[in-house]
Amino acid sequence: MTENIAIKRALLSVSDKTGLAELGKELAAMGVALISTGGTAAALREAGLDVADISEVTEFPEMMDGRVKTLHPKVHGGLLARRDDDGHVASMQEHDIAGIDLVVVNLYPFAQTVAKGAGRDEIIENIDIGGPSMVRSAAKNHDFVTIITDPSDYATLVIELQSGDGATSLDFRKKMAAKAFAATASYDSMIAQWFGFADQGLMFPDTLPLTMNQPTELRYGENPHQKAALYMPAGPSASGIAQAEQLQGKALSYNNYNDADAALELVSEFRDGPPTVVIVKHANPCGVASADTVLDAYKAALACDSVSAFGGIIAVNRPLDAAAAEAMTGIFTEVVCAPDADAGAREIFAKKKNLRLLLTGELPDPARGGMAFKSIAGGFLLQSRDNGQIAPGDLKCVTKRQPTEQEEADCLFAWTVAKHVKSNAIVYAKDGATAGVGAGQMNRLESARIAAWKAKDAAEKADWPEPRTIGSAVASDAFFPFADGLMAAVEAGATAVIQPGGSIRDDEVIAAADEAGLAMLFTGRRHFRH
Repeated sequence: MTENIAIKRALLSVSDKTGLAELGKELAAMGVALISTGGTAAALREAGLDVADISEVTEFPEMMDGRVKTLHPKVHGGLLARRDDDGHVASMQEHDIAGIDLVVVNLYPFAQTVAKGAGRDEIIENIDIGGPSMVRSAAKNHDFVTIITDPSDYATLVIELQSGDGATSLDFRKKMAAKAFAATASYDSMIAQWFGFADQGLMFPDTLPLTMNQPTELRYGENPHQKAALYMPAGPSASGIAQAEQLQGKALSYNNYNDADAALELVSEFRDGPPTVVIVKHANPCGVASADTVLDAYKAALACDSVSAFGGIIAVNRPLDAAAAEAMTGIFTEVVCAPDADAGAREIFAKKKNLRLLLTGELPDPARGGMAFKSIAGGFLLQSRDNGQIAPGDLKCVTKRQPTEQEEADCLFAWTVAKHVKSNAIVYAKDGATAGVGAGQMNRLESARIAAWKAKDAAEKADWPEPRTIGSAVASDAFFPFADGLMAAVEAGATAVIQPGGSIRDDEVIAAADEAGLAMLFTGRRHFRH
């Protein structure tokens, strides 16, 4: 194994021409002979560089619309031959194969072709074959060959060559080889995903290759003794909290990302509605409200549980103005997420140096598809996203009393929030704002009681004459298995109920609702969130 390998002959074949001419000039100035293919060769010649066509090396023309050009022993022999193996060297001499010391390749834009909505034939033609083959050959033989797959590494390569008197070090070649194999793995993963999900319409293919890249190491995980990092999905750009622009504040932690994601997912349910504010603590909403302005919505959301809101995450569905920003900085807040913020809001937030301000642009579509993953010991669970939504026409009134227009609106509001509350979930809502949230209990009765207690506590802190659960609607993420949870809501003052239905004791629960004079709506759909 040789530590330093001089670069005398380079093969360049790239789809992304970014920085190509500049790299070619640097290599030529160092006396490196350039070999290239098709459009890459044309671009290098346009830059005034002397380039040998790949067909001159293979003594075979490019054919089949460019499908066959580098798949040849004179290319792969020059890449795979070990220069310290007498048998390999003899084969090179016998078959007139010259060594290739540097390969610069990036692959056909498969993911971009899929993302732009191209037809199947065009997508298939953008599956690169020769490129990955050269990348893998060069990377395998990194003892002697340098492989570059990312234009962002061109400058690093030039520095390496300049500092190494025209040679690359083994450490550099190892690093680039690892990156090269990751690039081909990612590329093949995207192709396999397209064949499985899009082309064949499979929800659960026999093999599920997934690729993540661009890691950002976080300060720690859920707890200081855990390590953590954020990865981005390879391929077409996604839209979510991971892609938000951080305008200010210290780096986001693992818990910040997790909570901010929960807040953004919930507020996105209201992206086409009135100004809405969501306040989240430990991945559960502790206050949600819609109003005529972001400021009014924030005040109503905060009033639901001002204690839990301390150190929480705020997400809004409208650009932030100075009035809302001033109110939000009144208590300690970890993160604020918004589509945008005006100059006044930015100036106010800038005074809170530790507060993270995230600008998301257009909010994610709550009805979008996709898959959700969860790791378990020894494996992963995979399911489709919970993108189910309920419209007024989907509701079935099962009680003698029909809900009023306001009760139905509050039922739908509470139901939307309950979808994003950890099970067992109970949410009271009134006039477009949460009155109390009960989350993550082992039984529904306790969730109902906790939510009612929180509403009572909020009323005392705000000096209201009565809790906002009086005259409220209550949502349950799953059916009431017994009437006791329902009766706890009645005791809290709820007058309307929305729940999935489907219990063997539905008749008992409906009878209890009728006796209490409640209006009860069935959705036929549950929203467990574990």
